[in-house]
Amino acid sequence: MLAYGVGVADLFKAIADPTRRTILDELAERDDQTLFEICSRLANRHGLGLSRQAVSQHLDVLEAAGLVVTRREGRYKYHTLDPAPLRTAFDRWTGGTRNPRPPGIDQDTDQPASPQAPPE
Repeated sequence: MLAYGVGVADLFKAIADPTRRTILDELAERDDQTLFEICSRLANRHGLGLSRQAVSQHLDVLEAAGLVVTRREGRYKYHTLDPAPLRTAFDRWTGGTRNPRPPGIDQDTDQPASPQAPPE
């Protein structure tokens, strides 16, 4: 039986929360955001009126799970998505050989692929 380390538990705890998944979506769309930028995008695009403290705590959980990395420039702290922990978990289950999308899912849109018209 394989044992899961604390890292995997932290990863699943981090992505279990819908607000944290929304933060990851925003960072996937645009990296290197400050706390202020993330708060603004959450409010304007998703209607989430969270305090800066609440968003900061969510970012701390994501950082502890390794899903967000930060860098400081002067007084600003920039947040960037790091999908490596998700890839590591996926590769563990599949041996790293499986396509992450099931058959019939378009790779560009993540939507069901349009059926091909039969040749005439």
